[in-house]
Amino acid sequence: MKTKFILFLALFTLALGVQAKKYPEIKFEKTIVDFGKFSMDDAIRKCTFKFTNTGDAKLVITAVHVSCGCTVADYPKDFIAPGASGEITVTYDGSNKMPGRFRRNIQVFTNCKEDMVRIFIQGDMTDVPVTKKAKPAKAKE
Repeated sequence: MKTKFILFLALFTLALGVQAKKYPEIKFEKTIVDFGKFSMDDAIRKCTFKFTNTGDAKLVITAVHVSCGCTVADYPKDFIAPGASGEITVTYDGSNKMPGRFRRNIQVFTNCKEDMVRIFIQGDMTDVPVTKKAKPAKAKE
């Protein structure tokens, strides 16, 4: 009887260990948003990263870190159920920044098995309005 009990206990413990833990999984529609060319005169850009929880457990975004003070991210603070979707809104403010090409990364921390995902914004801010290109100077004769 004692042997059967120990064998039952061992099999029960093994069965609990084999059972896979369920995790959420975050899947973004896109991980890069390119703002293209835009002028310093209109330096604020906003975009939305849509995602879905494709896993088997509730998704929680624990934090979102941006790589620069010119970028702000707003994200859902509630649980996202399996199969449900959400959005992270990112605002880039190029005011008082040098013109030129930029790329910023946003780190999204979650309760997924892979606990951090990077998404990116990029663009090219010009010092001349995009619609009003400077005309070349005429050469003197």
